[in-house]
Amino acid sequence: MKSYKPHFRYNKRQRNGVFYLLLLIASLQAFYYYVDSSTPVLEDEKGVLQAFQDQWDSLQKAQKKVFKGYQVNPNFLTDAKGYELGMSVLELDRLFLYRKQQKWIRTLADFKKVTQVSDSLLNVLAPHFRFPVFYSAKKNTKPKVPLRPAIDINSATQEDLMAVRGIGQQLSKRILSYKKLLGGFSTIQQLHEVWGLDSLVVHKLKNQFVVAELPAIDKIPINTATFKEVLSIVYLDYKTTKLIFSYKDSVGNIEKLQELKKIDGFPVEKYDRIALYLRAN
Repeated sequence: MKSYKPHFRYNKRQRNGVFYLLLLIASLQAFYYYVDSSTPVLEDEKGVLQAFQDQWDSLQKAQKKVFKGYQVNPNFLTDAKGYELGMSVLELDRLFLYRKQQKWIRTLADFKKVTQVSDSLLNVLAPHFRFPVFYSAKKNTKPKVPLRPAIDINSATQEDLMAVRGIGQQLSKRILSYKKLLGGFSTIQQLHEVWGLDSLVVHKLKNQFVVAELPAIDKIPINTATFKEVLSIVYLDYKTTKLIFSYKDSVGNIEKLQELKKIDGFPVEKYDRIALYLRAN
């Protein structure tokens, strides 16, 4: 009897090829299934917004963790910490002068009255302040340590300066020379500008000296002054003076000194110092 032979027959090599092809297909399907199931996909806008919100919440929690315990007593606020919190030089000087008078700040209202900070800045500072508790004199409390009487830096002698540890004859002469160049210290922070004084020595000077009275500086009228007169200001160089005069030529007359901040290339960070020596009218 004639045996039946199928129309489709594969040899051993062909069967192996089909087997490996099926194995490859199965492997690829398993791979794509794993990647697809393990990778989160945001399918709509709501999912995207939720992802951003989760990231923002994480950032806020981290920020709160960083600032946890970040509080200072305003009565012992340093200039570095004050700068970090956004206070200006003049606001810090008012605080230091008040402190030198052996007075204490007890509330936020006291702090605002003494430093004259804006309401917006006060709102920023408030969470970082921890005010001390003042007890009645009848209670058994530790006595306050009396502060040394402060000396006006503008009337200080060379001997007064040399009494500070770290200030010798050379540095004391340099401080007095810079005071003469400035026409007098308008803020105690200008001590940082004296060449050769490190931050530790300046800190010691601030503990014993204050600007009790602003110096009488004859301000230069910017609209009528000569180039040489404006250039003589210690905080101005030739380039900045030229920028000022170019701006003045373009506008004709400077109505307000604050206009200088608008000049491209003007050192805005030095404006408060430069303004001590200039006036618009």
